[in-house]
Amino acid sequence: MSRVLDRILSPIRSFTRLEAAGGILLMATALFALIWANSPFADSYHAIWKTYLTVEVAGKGLSKALILWINDGLMALFFLLVGLEIKREVLDGELASPRKAALPIAAAIGGMVIPATFYVLASGPDVASGWGIPMATDIAFALGILLLLGSRAPLALKIFLTAVAIVDDLGAVLVIALFYTAELNTTALMWSAVLLATAFAANRLGVRALGVYWIIGSILWFAVLKSGIHATIAGVALALMIPMDKQSEALDGDHHDAEGHDHAHDSPLHKLEHGLHPWIAFFVMPVFAFANAGVTIGGGEPSAFGSQVILGIGLGLVLGKPIGVMAAAWVAVKAGIAELPSGVSWRQMFGVSALCGVGFTMSLFIGGLAFDDAALLDSAKMGILMASGISALIGTGALLAVGTKKIAAADPAADPVVATGGD
Repeated sequence: MSRVLDRILSPIRSFTRLEAAGGILLMATALFALIWANSPFADSYHAIWKTYLTVEVAGKGLSKALILWINDGLMALFFLLVGLEIKREVLDGELASPRKAALPIAAAIGGMVIPATFYVLASGPDVASGWGIPMATDIAFALGILLLLGSRAPLALKIFLTAVAIVDDLGAVLVIALFYTAELNTTALMWSAVLLATAFAANRLGVRALGVYWIIGSILWFAVLKSGIHATIAGVALALMIPMDKQSEALDGDHHDAEGHDHAHDSPLHKLEHGLHPWIAFFVMPVFAFANAGVTIGGGEPSAFGSQVILGIGLGLVLGKPIGVMAAAWVAVKAGIAELPSGVSWRQMFGVSALCGVGFTMSLFIGGLAFDDAALLDSAKMGILMASGISALIGTGALLAVGTKKIAAADPAADPVVATGGD
């Protein structure tokens, strides 16, 4: 039994360690971008991302500024990984069982609706297009903080945060596809549908060679880019077509060879996710942060509209996120459709709910879609950075306070909240 449990938990532990380490690198690159953008060499920082790069194949190609290659191209790989994680969790993870999925789904929905509402109420109609910005949670940053907290953040809390962030990412994907889409090119959209149908057919025919899906995906990315839908959606769409073998089914029998190799992880989805994860954590996301986090601090007072954007994002992430996550989780538990993770108290839930207000990567990404005006985008970036920092401090402080109380107690039962996992 313990061997089976260890096999189930091992990928989760590896995932959280990798995401957490990537989150620490993300913090470092964002800080470096801020320092460079506010140094005497700030002009060189901004000039890099305006450099045009042209890629041609058979006389046809694309010419884009480097910042767009990163945001439209590299981030498609990030969304491919997001799609793989969503599919894995839904088919064979924390979201596979209705009882297990109820708490993170409810928490994520509350953590999207309430922050967006706070933003709209605080910012005003002139900058309402930014309502999607405070809906996001940066899983790498948040897990990085939990890693630094060590034993004060139990594995169950990390699993809950991961599940919430994955549902949150799914919500962000839908928001981008439905509300941040330009005019549609029906011809390119039709070709996108044909390519997706081809990938689906390959899946159903048992094609397991990842090279086939990479070729289809590359053409799909170009077609989606030309369709008017944001190109990163191609990554999520392709991920849903990658074949996956359920790990739980593999564990029912003896799927290990003579050398102890676990064939439960040989499915194309597991292979692709495992291969992509280090590249996303240690290259794609840090490069995105480096290119997008460099905002000039103190470069003049923001306009009235800019101040509204900062206020809306700040209230959405710092207040809306923890209120939404906690309220929805509490309702789900009290209604009997969900239960708190084993060994997790409501005080710890508050701490992790506050950490959900660390928006960063996805918030910056949606901010770039929401605002064409450079001044408003800079205000959005400033609001995201400040609100994410405040949320990180609140969440860390709350979890440290719980940890201190537990350590001070001679017996865990001395803290009735920790002992019972209730209120």
